[in-house]
Amino acid sequence: MLFVGAFERQLDDKGRLALPAAFRDRLGEHCYLAKGLDKSVSVVPAATFEEEAALLTARVRAGEASRNELRALAASASLVTLDKQGRVKIDDKLREYADLALSGAVVVAGSFDRLEIWAPTRYEQVDDAGTESMAGGF
Repeated sequence: MLFVGAFERQLDDKGRLALPAAFRDRLGEHCYLAKGLDKSVSVVPAATFEEEAALLTARVRAGEASRNELRALAASASLVTLDKQGRVKIDDKLREYADLALSGAVVVAGSFDRLEIWAPTRYEQVDDAGTESMAGGF
């Protein structure tokens, strides 16, 4: 199953985010949070993240990827458990990386094999750029 759609949500004052109900079953009880592309926070099903970690490790050993990228990803990642309300806690470092404010609005967007959590203004910029590119704009 794919993660698709975009939803506006609110972080609470403890840095917790209630993930959209449509995504919770696909994530399972545990998932990984990590630095994502373009200053987003990636929410990745545990099995997918572990497979990607193994592939990245192999690429680093083969000299095809940077050890620094591996280190940055590994250091930013945390295995989290969804609570009974479907919430995950986004730690301070990830919130800072993605410019997410406590008690502030966020966008939770599907990216096929994962979710991405965005500051609304940044999401609008990347969404506009992607839409323009799809439309053949210059």
